[in-house]
Amino acid sequence: MEHADFTRSLREQYDALRALIAAADPSAPVPTCPGWTVEALARHVARTHAWSIRAALTPPDTDSPPRPKEGPEDWPELLAWWDERFSELVRVLSTEDPSRPAWTFVGPGDLAFWARRQTHETAVHRLDGEHAVRAGDVPPLLFPPDLAADGVDEYLTTMLTRQHLTKPNELSGRVVLHAADASRSWLLRLTPGEAPRVGALDGAAVDEDVVVAGTADSLYRLVWDRPSHAVVTGRGDLLRALPRP
Repeated sequence: MEHADFTRSLREQYDALRALIAAADPSAPVPTCPGWTVEALARHVARTHAWSIRAALTPPDTDSPPRPKEGPEDWPELLAWWDERFSELVRVLSTEDPSRPAWTFVGPGDLAFWARRQTHETAVHRLDGEHAVRAGDVPPLLFPPDLAADGVDEYLTTMLTRQHLTKPNELSGRVVLHAADASRSWLLRLTPGEAPRVGALDGAAVDEDVVVAGTADSLYRLVWDRPSHAVVTGRGDLLRALPRP
């Protein structure tokens, strides 16, 4: 996916999440985020969008940008504040040079990093909104294959690295993931004390510990520890032990 694809997908996922939030009782629980209400979900995403504006404009090799203050207490005012922050985020991501150097939590990066990161942040929490509003009637296909496959890739190549930087990996094993509708596969190698290594399958035989197969959407949900129809063969405990940021 290109930078423009991410900014477009970010808008689409935000619009879907925002509509779900508007239709929900703010005190309703979010089953996929134990302890959270719809209001807590909205506050989290709104504050993350606000912080990401700062991060995208912060030079690399500097300290992490400060977290913004909480949004307004009043529910309608919070939603309006969120809309303003999101509009500013989209403006920054759409008008600034994608290659502009920027701070990231995995080392020096660029502004394009934040378009990708916030697209997936918003998409995963859109899924949480679906579970809060639709309960057990969440459609099995919500995300286009290219977006979902990129979300799997981002989790494996970026978010696992982030976790390793703060808490070194202690897992051991090989995980193979197949997203049939996106024609993509990944091999995740886990060695205690080492950063996770991710590569594409090259056709050679692999002595895997667990295989995950399904649509890109189902794999996307699974790696983010959301209910999924992906088929898991082998060591499910290894998957369950993977860190989730």
